[in-house]
Amino acid sequence: MTPVELSRTVLHAVRRAVDEGELRVAVPERVAVAPPGPGGCGEYATNIALQLAGPAGHTPRHVAEVLRARLLQDGPDGQNGGISDVVVTGPGFINISLRGAAPVALVEEILRTRSAGGTPYGHRDGMSGERVLLHGAAEVRALVQVDALARILRSQGAAVRTRCDASPSASEWDAVLGDLGVVVDGVGDDDPYDAPRVDVRPVPAPGDPLPLGRDAARWALLRPASHDRPRITGEHLVQREGNPLFRVRYAHARTRALLRNAADLGFAPEPGPVDVSGARPLLAALADHPRVLAAAARHRAPDRLARHLVTVADATQPLLPAVLPLGEEKPSAAHRARLALAEAAGTVLAGGLSLLGIDAPDHL
Repeated sequence: MTPVELSRTVLHAVRRAVDEGELRVAVPERVAVAPPGPGGCGEYATNIALQLAGPAGHTPRHVAEVLRARLLQDGPDGQNGGISDVVVTGPGFINISLRGAAPVALVEEILRTRSAGGTPYGHRDGMSGERVLLHGAAEVRALVQVDALARILRSQGAAVRTRCDASPSASEWDAVLGDLGVVVDGVGDDDPYDAPRVDVRPVPAPGDPLPLGRDAARWALLRPASHDRPRITGEHLVQREGNPLFRVRYAHARTRALLRNAADLGFAPEPGPVDVSGARPLLAALADHPRVLAAAARHRAPDRLARHLVTVADATQPLLPAVLPLGEEKPSAAHRARLALAEAAGTVLAGGLSLLGIDAPDHL
């Protein structure tokens, strides 16, 4: 069961409870599921009971218990859709444990998006029909953010146009923006585009980021939150673990190297149960990717995506040494499953970097 399927299953439980009179509340359009927070358990959790409690006239725990019974009973297809247990914690958080096939379905979903013409994993149409005009200050960090936000918003189905304040020198800005891979649709306030205007005015960069090169410069300008001052230093170019950009790109390059090495050994990725200790944090991070993208679009915050990619990269590292057979060991189903999970991680890292306008090289 994928996160999207689980969300539908929870929504179905709400609808059943309303139809049968156990809850008197308007059924929401969607239900958010995410990895559980501190004190939670299982693979996913939702706060839908806390959202419905007030309108329903019940305590959150009462609503959660009603939904818990429904989730354990059945889902949209007459079965519980792969749910093995449901636990209510805190004031009314619903924690959901899935059967062993859940990680397999997640990896299959991610790898399916690599096919020609497929929709990249995490790209949704939740903002379909929304029109946004992003208007940035005539400052390099603002315009890099405008560019990244346009990519992220479009990944969620929004229609976007971009503009910037009048620039002091068109030729100078053309050179700067071209070097950073930024294109804006227009300059100034005169735009007939009928859409809500979103002003993008982060704390300006304290120096010229161009000496860092396109990828490191964009990372330096995008990873800090808009209200934080970015650091324009050579630390973004250092190839060691203390550099988050290096960790993200290195993790991606390692997954690509493993695929090449596996091909030389005569085996290919095949989703299946993964028995490596520490795989769960990676699966949780991958499952959370669509939610992070949606939140980055909704809050106009590309830094959320950048930080999430670091989380995925750090969670990928413990898996990598166990992917290939050692010594005279023959490739097994376990190796193929680990390779598929590594490829899924690399797919998410490459896709996320692309939305930030940063290359994900296969060799590093």
